[in-house]
Amino acid sequence: QVQLVESGGGLVQAGGSLDLSCAATGSILRVYTWGWYRQAPGQQRELVAQITRGLVRDYQDSVKGRFTIDRDNAMNIVYLRMNTLRPEDTALYYCSAELQATDTEGYRTYWGQGTQVTVSS
Repeated sequence: QVQLVESGGGLVQAGGSLDLSCAATGSILRVYTWGWYRQAPGQQRELVAQITRGLVRDYQDSVKGRFTIDRDNAMNIVYLRMNTLRPEDTALYYCSAELQATDTEGYRTYWGQGTQVTVSS
């Protein structure tokens, strides 16, 4: 059974940095696209960054130049390095993985349970 487990959230002052990671465990053949999403209270979940297996990266405009997404294909882990954090970055951060579990299955998207990031002003 595939599971995504996030870690690294916490409380930080504005201007500070945090590193998030998300590991996919279980039967995994390959991960195609990893994504980081966030959801603030009363807001819809939004894409923060994503990275394809070919290392094509895409970022939400508000985090460009501050956040960096990276992946380790051998370990099935995705990272999000967040610099120069702002209070408006406060949200519950979720990782997602579009992956193929076995060679007899198609790919589907899995989600982590979320990790809280709080940025104080």
